[in-house]
Amino acid sequence: MAKRKGGKKKKKSETVFLVCEESGDYNYTLRRKAGGEKLRLKKYCPRLRRHTLHVEKKK
Repeated sequence: MAKRKGGKKKKKSETVFLVCEESGDYNYTLRRKAGGEKLRLKKYCPRLRRHTLHVEKKK
């Protein structure tokens, strides 16, 4: 009998960074599927010590 190789294929995911728009710091990393719209989230910026808008950026 021949052995089967395989199983489910893994979906490609990429690491993206969330960058603070005001300070320019790379504060957060995410793993998400490729494609789709860029994320724009309000997250905490430790340097400014307040919530600011963060945008997705690939390194």
